[in-house]
Amino acid sequence: MSNGLILWVDDEVELLRAHIIFLEKKGYHITTSSNGPDAIELCRHQTFDLVLLDEMMPGLDGLETLQRIKEIQPSTPIVMCTKSEEENIMERAIGSKIADYLIKPVNPSQVLLSLKKNIHRKEIITEVTQTSYQQSYQQIAQKINCCNNYRDWMSLYKQLVHWELELSDTNSPMTEMLKMQKEEANIGFAKYIKNNYEHWIEEQTASQENESRPLMSPDIFKRKIFPLMDHGEKVNLVVVDNFRYDQWKVLSQEIADLFEIEEDMYMSILPTATQYARNAIFSGLMPKRIADIFPDFWVDENQEEGKNLNEESLIQTLFDRYRKKYTFSYHKINDSIAADKLIEHIRDLENNDLNVIVINFIDMLSHARTESKMVRELANNESAYRSITKSWFQHSAIADLFAFLSQSKHKVIFTTDHGCIRVTRPIKIIGDRNTNTNLRYKFGKNLNYKTKDIYAIKNPEKVLLPSPNISTSYVFATGDYFLTYPNNYNYYVSYYKDTFQHGGVSMEEMLIPLITLTAKNKNRKI
Repeated sequence: MSNGLILWVDDEVELLRAHIIFLEKKGYHITTSSNGPDAIELCRHQTFDLVLLDEMMPGLDGLETLQRIKEIQPSTPIVMCTKSEEENIMERAIGSKIADYLIKPVNPSQVLLSLKKNIHRKEIITEVTQTSYQQSYQQIAQKINCCNNYRDWMSLYKQLVHWELELSDTNSPMTEMLKMQKEEANIGFAKYIKNNYEHWIEEQTASQENESRPLMSPDIFKRKIFPLMDHGEKVNLVVVDNFRYDQWKVLSQEIADLFEIEEDMYMSILPTATQYARNAIFSGLMPKRIADIFPDFWVDENQEEGKNLNEESLIQTLFDRYRKKYTFSYHKINDSIAADKLIEHIRDLENNDLNVIVINFIDMLSHARTESKMVRELANNESAYRSITKSWFQHSAIADLFAFLSQSKHKVIFTTDHGCIRVTRPIKIIGDRNTNTNLRYKFGKNLNYKTKDIYAIKNPEKVLLPSPNISTSYVFATGDYFLTYPNNYNYYVSYYKDTFQHGGVSMEEMLIPLITLTAKNKNRKI
């Protein structure tokens, strides 16, 4: 079986016989040509896996031949071989998108390495990645059983996301093993939340900042934003709604050349929904406290009014409560028009101590995926969902926004309010007509369910959640479950299965990226 079909173009090709014999013994089929025109003609009749091309040939030289071959076979990798080390020749070759560059005299091992890198790269990466994950499998399994605190869970989640990203590029059967490990981890994480969540809220209420309690939504300004500002830093706080850690890892590759990146995590409050988690960030208060102290700024779920229309006002109450005299601005970006408008006036923000920028695209994407068959097809799995996130960033005004932010004197804090999880398994639940419609959490009177795969809170006041009446309770779906009513059960199960939802208890929803970005080069021109 051939390892690949190679075209080697060199005006002294007869001197390369030893190299060709070596490569043929390694399983490659080598076709040779002594000049550019003949090579171009060969490419018209035969598709090659790789072309080795001499740069210095009489008549049609290597660079001209390169351009002509690229027109015929644009996806075929071309490796340039040359005696010249002149910078301008290298730049022209690289600019023509060569796959590799070898300086003559080349030895057979160099050529073989280049072939492996450019023809067999994917297979080699797949094999190495699979082997590495297999070696880590048992260690991850032990870690799942030994997580004792929130740092352990955050570390485990980062490790699982790392392998998810590594394996997603390989079409590896190991992805199914990883999926099972992630499900097992989420089972353990749900138990951890059930055992600790109420204690954390009690400590948060008592302002106990001990090491056993994670940083949570209401702590972000007090613990992360105000300390920077108190030390003279100006801050741009960017909050991307409904944004997961794996999506951040993809986006971070796009901005790594602009910023020094410092990663951290925090824990979202429950429910992991915008109305609760984001209002908690901007007010520095748990939801019940917002409803009690600022009833005009809290909107009950059964009201049609938008649930996050008062964020700027809540930020002001937080500043007032902590007696902060800093200047701030607030901006919400729902589309490219709003992003372009903000960019037009970006210089006006330089004098503010804090600029808060809320970006809603990802949340809209997850809802669109639920409601649109076409979007569901485009984002039909976790990898595709991340890919759409990356494509959105690359081709939206948000990429331009980050480029401008990298020129600001402000430090950038990048985060989200909660994540989401792809739900696959239904749980039947019965409630009265006033029960809310979210698929990952319900609250109401006399909620009826028969499963252990939920986290039930009988006394909402203990976790500082609003309670419309004395018998209200909250239930949260764990893992990849979703809550649905018995009425039209099969229809709703079919409609919502494999959609991305939020509001419940999972690592994906609760373990939140909290990123500090410091510009690498504030003098770079945009």
